[in-house]
Amino acid sequence: MTKRGKIILHIDVNSAFLSWEAAYRLQHGDPVDLRTIPSVVGGDPKTRRGIVLAKSIPAKQYKIQTGESLYAALQKCPNLTVVRPRYELYKQCSQAMRKILDDYSPAIQQFSIDEYFLDYTGVEGVHGDPVTAAHALKDRIARELGFTVNVGVAPNKLLAKVASDLKKPDMVHTLFPAEIPTKLWPLPVEDLFMVGRATAPKLRSRGIMTIGDLARSDVSLLEYWLKSYGRLLWNYANGIEVSPVQSSEAPAKGIGNSTTLPRNANDARSAHLVLLSLAETVAMRLRKAGLLARLVSVYLRTNEMFGYGHQHKMDLATDCTNLIHREACRLFDAIWQGEPLRHLGIRVSELCTGEMLQLSIYDSLWEKQKAADQAVDLIRQRFGNKAIIRTSLLNNWIKPLSGGVGDDENFPAMKSVL
Repeated sequence: MTKRGKIILHIDVNSAFLSWEAAYRLQHGDPVDLRTIPSVVGGDPKTRRGIVLAKSIPAKQYKIQTGESLYAALQKCPNLTVVRPRYELYKQCSQAMRKILDDYSPAIQQFSIDEYFLDYTGVEGVHGDPVTAAHALKDRIARELGFTVNVGVAPNKLLAKVASDLKKPDMVHTLFPAEIPTKLWPLPVEDLFMVGRATAPKLRSRGIMTIGDLARSDVSLLEYWLKSYGRLLWNYANGIEVSPVQSSEAPAKGIGNSTTLPRNANDARSAHLVLLSLAETVAMRLRKAGLLARLVSVYLRTNEMFGYGHQHKMDLATDCTNLIHREACRLFDAIWQGEPLRHLGIRVSELCTGEMLQLSIYDSLWEKQKAADQAVDLIRQRFGNKAIIRTSLLNNWIKPLSGGVGDDENFPAMKSVL
């Protein structure tokens, strides 16, 4: 076999949340496969509120989009089957898939709950040709776990990710340098990783409609228009990307929580209470990890699905619930324009430990608060999250320690470059 150099596989679960729900239900006697009917995972089927997190292929025929409201999806398809998400189940499914991947390479990087990169370089002697191995891996996951994946095979992570998305479901695709002109360049420019909704119109306004147009553009002009981001996109359009598969767990870059509200929040007090509930979860996770955060971010989404946010760096890093909540409320008050709110989120970043942190003369003011936070954490860890609840949340429609999303993967923040 001709030496290929580096070989990377990208494994992507097809309609992950819905596939995992369908597989679990079939294994427990449900006669209906959710993947064969118009169905979605997301929100609460009783209240018909929330957003679509995953959809079946039959649901796509009704032009149902991931991220749109359940109300809008049900308007398009009144007979739509709606399933409430179960994040603990999805985590278990992801971990089960990871165990299978471990048999194929020691170098595996989790990119999201339903995506993994696998460095196949140097293990061809064990599992054979990479394309053959990709098919065997795909079929084994379907056979043993009951759901399907796409696998992209390429010389780097970028091209492997693009390849896995070429045609779904249950497929293996390659994207080697010789295939870039025929497989990558004809795609719309917005299909390129890191070209978002804000960048695509800028490129299109300059006549850059496809990834090939971007690859053939003058890189100096791209840098003039988009600064260093322009060169990054030019590199990606030409298949240039060299980041390694990080087999060890990367340190957390941030901790976040967000929630879709059971009904719109129309006043600042209600929003502040939601932020308090989110701040409790975020701060508790910080303390559990033994970390402090310096940067606080707040994200809002209106009833018309328009989103925006704001962030601020504090003078001192903290894990204090009240400090994080106070900063979140200050940010909220600075940006909110009075629209009805459907979704709120908090994220903290610039994380550090407290070992080398210079103490402030004001720290003593928060010693009692820190002790109280730690006591609350202990009670909740032993007796559950509802064992102790703030009185301000008792008689409100906001659920204490709520988290319609509850992890950073769903918090609207840009992911780092592969």
